[in-house]
Amino acid sequence: MKKTNLFFVLVLLYTSVNAQSNYVKEHFTKKDVYITMRDGVKLFTSIYTPKDASPQNKYPMMMQRTCYSIAPYGEDKYPARLGPSEIMMKEGYIFIYQDVRGRWKSEGTWTNMTPVIDNKKSKKDVDEGSDTYDTIDWLVKNVANNNGKVGQYGISYPGFYTAAGILSNHPALKASSPQAPISDFFFDDFHHNGAFIEGYFFTFPVFGVQKTDTTSKAWYTMIKPDSKDGYQYLLDLGPLKNADKFYKDNFFWQETINHPNYDEFWQKRGLLKHYGKVKPAVMLVGGWFDAEDLTGPLAIYKTINKTDPNAYNTIVMGPFGHGRWSRETGHTMHSNVYFGDSVATFYQKNIEAKFFNHFLKGNGDKNSGLPNAYMFNTGKKEWATFDKWPAPNAVHEKMFLGADGKLSTTQAASPGSVSFVSDPLKPVPYTEDNTTTMGFTPHNYMSEDQRFAGRRPDVLVYQSEVLNDDVALGGEIMAHLKIATTGTDADFVVKLIDVYPADEPNNPYMPNKNIILSNYWQMVRSEVMPARFRNSFEKPEALVANQKTDLNFRLQDVLHTFKKGHRIMIQVQSTWFPIVARNPQKYLENPYKADESDYIKATETVYNDSFIDVQVLK
Repeated sequence: MKKTNLFFVLVLLYTSVNAQSNYVKEHFTKKDVYITMRDGVKLFTSIYTPKDASPQNKYPMMMQRTCYSIAPYGEDKYPARLGPSEIMMKEGYIFIYQDVRGRWKSEGTWTNMTPVIDNKKSKKDVDEGSDTYDTIDWLVKNVANNNGKVGQYGISYPGFYTAAGILSNHPALKASSPQAPISDFFFDDFHHNGAFIEGYFFTFPVFGVQKTDTTSKAWYTMIKPDSKDGYQYLLDLGPLKNADKFYKDNFFWQETINHPNYDEFWQKRGLLKHYGKVKPAVMLVGGWFDAEDLTGPLAIYKTINKTDPNAYNTIVMGPFGHGRWSRETGHTMHSNVYFGDSVATFYQKNIEAKFFNHFLKGNGDKNSGLPNAYMFNTGKKEWATFDKWPAPNAVHEKMFLGADGKLSTTQAASPGSVSFVSDPLKPVPYTEDNTTTMGFTPHNYMSEDQRFAGRRPDVLVYQSEVLNDDVALGGEIMAHLKIATTGTDADFVVKLIDVYPADEPNNPYMPNKNIILSNYWQMVRSEVMPARFRNSFEKPEALVANQKTDLNFRLQDVLHTFKKGHRIMIQVQSTWFPIVARNPQKYLENPYKADESDYIKATETVYNDSFIDVQVLK
């Protein structure tokens, strides 16, 4: 881009942001307060009230609680936008923002994924549910011209605070929308099925340093790598024990590396087991290509359906990466895949605003006009609605991994297998774009072209025949692998891929013009499973070398139509770096403490009675 064009782009961007900020200042009055919790800790809170609010014109309140700062600080400072979207900003709400306990301008001690205390016996027993309750109680009693109804929302970590806030059961909390929420740190965000997500390596300063006083400025220091290549940088770092030179005093890093299994430390931070008396209306929101928190919205939705069958509980899954439904980009893209125009705006206007308006401004009954599940089909590239999820008309089918590389619904008549050598010193990259491996967390890889991986000898490829008809997968995917290894531990990664035909045209909005969609191998879903956890996440077990072993795990849900003329592909591999930390392939009680010499080559074998269980919509 020429400098002149860049200048005008920056001018337009500044003008747009400034105009939005002016809108907030012109239409809202800001007030900063400290709200005292039951144990005496004070939480910093900003309140934005519409200027036309009055006793005759009362508004409901929309609240977000966050660990990421509610800046800008100061009653004369206004943000560019309020609420979950510009549409909601103009719908007529009092907006509430709060720094959670121990963060930024709030008092107290910071705890990651604050453990839930179900039976509180004293005022010292506090958690996010009690802080939410105390905050709402103060708001409805002290904020002028509110209508007594509160909604809560948040994306990612604020999504966790929203999901935990449901447990407050304050009578004024009428609607709650956890969006990309964390439900359990051992299965989402920092781990997938207990495998450490090393792609988060650079984020630990944000989560593992206590501040010494209330502050409006960051108190932690980020690592400043001398490279833009995260794959090579983290490979050169070596075993994770070497990270102590950065994180010796980082309490969250130390907690992570000293709790390699799903022990009490992680279990007590999970939310799912605490649902059972849900009172507010709930709308879970997620993105099918969310590289951070795909598990959370699906897990919470399914859990509430089981524990609270009479609760108003809905789910929305769109064609988005992490939180991307909150801002419109015009042409909705993920990596190189185009899903249509203004998909985020459709969600904001026809789903999100409709949900909150009904429960906070309308009669609040269960007839909201929204379906139980609003799901985007990432193959047909259109929205679909369901009475429940997974869809009741889905039929389980098995796709067998043939030793000849064929993916078939029929198991081979005779036993067979395929092997490959896995070398943790030369791990399979998770993306071809190494510059993305240095960011806060990866985003685009969830739908990226997988041809680069399939051309490696340490990646197995299984492919169907060209499809004669559309095949729509809708629901959960389970991998049932039969494996063996010459080592005593191993990770196995399974990827579900949509293989485009040779005549697939490029879309006009592709960010990388050097990519072609002809024969594109689009990743649809993927997951990793450490074999050490095959029987228990609490009590890992070594593999017996060269012994055939069952390895079963979930890949998370999909709604994707593989179109006529496409193929369905499965890839299997044992390294996926640096998004997943390298498995030494030698069993250790604590892999975080591995030495360089512990990393060994191993021959991994996948037998042809392995299969992927999918749900096909009929």
